[in-house]
Amino acid sequence: MKYNDENSLSCVITLSYYNAINEYTLIRELPMGKGFADITFLPRRHSAKPALLVELKYDQSAQSAIDQIKEKQYPETMKEYKGNLLLVGINYDKEKKEYSCIIEEYMKESIS
Repeated sequence: MKYNDENSLSCVITLSYYNAINEYTLIRELPMGKGFADITFLPRRHSAKPALLVELKYDQSAQSAIDQIKEKQYPETMKEYKGNLLLVGINYDKEKKEYSCIIEEYMKESIS
């Protein structure tokens, strides 16, 4: 069994979804813009929680995950979504055995 790859990280994030199951619908590999968001958390209708676009990296950087979300225009697919949107970049560094995470609020006025 592998513990140090993007799929393992995805499984950890997916398991965290069980904590938020009443608030979110989770979609893995959702087609977005010019690519696929690794994990998307869409708030259920009754929820006031923000949507999350999650990009996972392995031995890169959390910033490179955020950059990919922006470069591949993932938020463009969410034009009809009226709530808050968070961009989440998570990286696992195999050598250091450390995770890093960046969370950015996406400004709606930047969606054209």
